[in-house]
Amino acid sequence: MKRLSVNVRDLTKRFGNFVAVDRVSFEIPEGSIFGFLGPNGAGKSTTIRMLLGITSVTSGEGTVLGRNIRTQSQEIRSRVGYMAQRFSLYEELTVQENLDFFAGVFGLEGRQGRARIEELIELTRLRGAEREMAATLPGGIRQRLALAVALVHDPDIVFLDEPTGAVDPALRRYFWELIVDLSVAGKTVMVTSHHMDEVERCDNICFITAGRLIAQGSPSELKRNYLRGQAMEVVTPRRAEISDWLKSQLGVSNPFPAGSSVRFVLTGDAGEIVQKFATIARPGETVRPTRPTLEDVFVSLVSEPQEAQAS
Repeated sequence: MKRLSVNVRDLTKRFGNFVAVDRVSFEIPEGSIFGFLGPNGAGKSTTIRMLLGITSVTSGEGTVLGRNIRTQSQEIRSRVGYMAQRFSLYEELTVQENLDFFAGVFGLEGRQGRARIEELIELTRLRGAEREMAATLPGGIRQRLALAVALVHDPDIVFLDEPTGAVDPALRRYFWELIVDLSVAGKTVMVTSHHMDEVERCDNICFITAGRLIAQGSPSELKRNYLRGQAMEVVTPRRAEISDWLKSQLGVSNPFPAGSSVRFVLTGDAGEIVQKFATIARPGETVRPTRPTLEDVFVSLVSEPQEAQAS
């Protein structure tokens, strides 16, 4: 059984009367990729900041790498990498100067420091941008620099807060290739996102909304245990019209356009909806079962009020 890199029990953060994180509990095994998913404002960043000791804990307990998040935050921060949601490096320094500075902060100097920085420049594809000022970097290069800095001291666990929030699809894929490589190398990765389509590679996932966990498990477990009904799609160019029609049908929940189809979750009889659709279908239009996605699961979970049911 793998050791736990993170162990959290009933973690809560209040700002006055506002509860930003509400009794959150989860575990992250060593060497795994843990996805923390939810919409903006759900409490993802606040949770990470509590784990790192940047934000105080209102109640609850937790450990990171066996260190208490309340009393040993300094020790925790020396052994973890953190890529914040907002770019937080020194904009008045160049790419090279930022890397040199943060390598020095972690005691990497001389030949050792230069070797590590060269390794990271190659890893994060920063070659050719070393003399560029951080303030003038395009968004994708800024994200790559922030990742390089988070990895400069070879941390045991890396916290990535919305690392692909402002990058193009190609760079999103590249980031996820790096995340998988880090896990293969034995690193633990906790990544937050509101992109449901990019986290299929996670070993385990927590869904959070309004500060509360509503489900957790592997991608396959989430699809099997939390999807309330069957994932279906209508292939049609009339997406708006068909979406409106589906909303009027019993047993159909949350139809939404996706590419050349309209996806929905069906809690009723599939044969019945197929027969009904046949009366309005045009040539080439079909309704059929489809593979569920994590977005289907999340939409299904938040479609009606419920108690948090993470286990």
